[in-house]
Amino acid sequence: MTFPERFSNLPEYAFPRLRTLLDAHAPGGEVRAMTIGEPQHAFPDWVGPVIAENTAGFGKYPPNDGTPELRSAAAAWIKRRFGAVVDPATQVMALNGTREGLFNACIALCPEVKNGKTAVVLTPNPFYQVYAVAAQAVGAETVFVPATRETGYLPDYAGLPPEVLNRTAIAYICSPSNPQGAVASRAYWVDLIALAEKHDFQIFADECYSEIYRHDAPVGALQVAQEVGADPERVVIFHSLSKRSNLPGLRSGFVAGGPRSIAEIKQLRNYAGAPLPLPLQKVAERAWGDETHVIENRAQYIEKFKVADEVFGGMQGYKGPEAGFFLWLPVANGEAAALKLWQQTGVRVLPGAYLSRDVNGTNPGQGYIRVAMVAPINDMRRGLIQLRDCLYE
Repeated sequence: MTFPERFSNLPEYAFPRLRTLLDAHAPGGEVRAMTIGEPQHAFPDWVGPVIAENTAGFGKYPPNDGTPELRSAAAAWIKRRFGAVVDPATQVMALNGTREGLFNACIALCPEVKNGKTAVVLTPNPFYQVYAVAAQAVGAETVFVPATRETGYLPDYAGLPPEVLNRTAIAYICSPSNPQGAVASRAYWVDLIALAEKHDFQIFADECYSEIYRHDAPVGALQVAQEVGADPERVVIFHSLSKRSNLPGLRSGFVAGGPRSIAEIKQLRNYAGAPLPLPLQKVAERAWGDETHVIENRAQYIEKFKVADEVFGGMQGYKGPEAGFFLWLPVANGEAAALKLWQQTGVRVLPGAYLSRDVNGTNPGQGYIRVAMVAPINDMRRGLIQLRDCLYE
């Protein structure tokens, strides 16, 4: 039997790769996992009761697109948070986690050919790995665009050659960015939307970290698109309850965009989707309607930002994140630093190169490690001090 080689040339996923690097070596102290962006703050105390009240829903097939109540709750949140207006019936679809949405939207919306040539999908570099895998699944050419200190940790898509932009079908952008915590300004969104209008491509805005920030709430892509009067199909946004509400195990998010785009994504869901069980949709509906727990959660992260600034404030090259919950720390070599840290302290971090791709012999994540600030604050403080003393003293 022969198998397709569509994904055979993908690099190993980041976390199995990390296990290969570290697990043959004994930790140098109490293990502190600071690798995965899995929130550890408490989720709202009403989650269990809502599930219990709706357990009969496990006996029914859930609606593929999300219940009308859930889609209305998401649309109402978009209006409150961003001032953007979407029709919950035609412009919102519930997701079984945004990774599903970010992948399947590319399957549903990316053409095989653009202007007579292979379609291009743009992605920042470093990036959330599902972007590139989605592009590869549809046979598109992936163009990795550096998101470095020199570019404000956001990709400069406007700097690409016209030949590439004219073939571009989709541009992924993450704001606040994972791993660097950079926030796209309104001016950045205006310029990117204008570029997309000029070259007729769609923007997939991964905004999963939008509710974790230090100062001002990040501007949203759909918000700006509506303000400037862009084509309603130009921007597709993705949001999640994993970070906002500390519910990564709920596997709940939503996608919103133009009616034609959402119709295509819904059509794919009809055949290949995995809708959220009804009791969990009830939890998601409640979560999108409640901001109290979000404000409390953000306050905890603000205190963590302060701790990171105290620990690394005098370190050359340190830049505290604007938003999100990762530190993107400069080192000579990410793999060597992660291995040294593990062997000498037991602190476990992710080499930045595992989130990036080599382009022309250069990997923009090579000189970094990513550190997740998700543990309880005192545990996190101890881990950061150990990291500083091991790698920077």
